[in-house]
Amino acid sequence: QVQLVESGGDSVQPGESLRLSCEASGFDFKNYRMTWARQAPGKEVEWVSSFNTGGTSTTYIDNAKGRFTTYKDNAKNTLYLQMNFLTPEDTAVYYCQVNIQGQLKRGQGTQVTVSS
Repeated sequence: QVQLVESGGDSVQPGESLRLSCEASGFDFKNYRMTWARQAPGKEVEWVSSFNTGGTSTTYIDNAKGRFTTYKDNAKNTLYLQMNFLTPEDTAVYYCQVNIQGQLKRGQGTQVTVSS
């Protein structure tokens, strides 16, 4: 059974940093492309970043480039999202996701609130 458990969300001030974690189980973690997505209040879920298979290739939404870094620890089956220089526009519930056999799996999410 696929499980994704996010953690690390918090309430912070603009300019601060957070590191989100996603513990995965129930599938061969190291061989799947993992993504982070977020949903801001009143908005649809949007893709934030991906860690692609076959190496260390990562991609990011434009407004996260240079601020966010996503990486994996395959020994711990854990995906991370390091977020620096947070702004109020980053306020959202953050999810990690994996597509397995055409089905998108998503965790319960972790809340990030950026406010002064």
